[in-house]
Amino acid sequence: MSDIEFRWTNGNDKDFQKFYLETEEYYSKIVGGKKNRTGFIPYNLSESISDVLIATIDGTAVGCAGLKKYSSEDVEIKRVWVEPGFRGNHIASRMMDLIEEKAREMGFKRAVLQTRPIMEDAVGLYEKRGYSLIENYPPYDQLEGAICMALDL
Repeated sequence: MSDIEFRWTNGNDKDFQKFYLETEEYYSKIVGGKKNRTGFIPYNLSESISDVLIATIDGTAVGCAGLKKYSSEDVEIKRVWVEPGFRGNHIASRMMDLIEEKAREMGFKRAVLQTRPIMEDAVGLYEKRGYSLIENYPPYDQLEGAICMALDL
């Protein structure tokens, strides 16, 4: 595999928009349809994600991860995604290294995120990185099947 390159952008980036649509479809599929996520979609609009990291191989976008301010001390990690054909190459781990570093540089004290137990690979990645379960924070405290995790930066 060629070298992986990373670039910072924002939620309006065309590659991120593509991944956003893919992840929307994926998340809706695992919860039994978009109707089961309707109340949470407004909290996950792509353009609201201020700092986005895109991973590319030979000029093709293969993954993304984002940061969104949650509070003065907490930053929320959003949309960590690697295209299925590129998984298993530690791309997500490298993206996590970079977004956690950026979150520290931005002055945040803690990274928080929301996922689901059914997303075993994601949960495993976060646990390996030292994230631990926390009480679900709004709006995910109203989302059945959601779990929230955090890491002190």
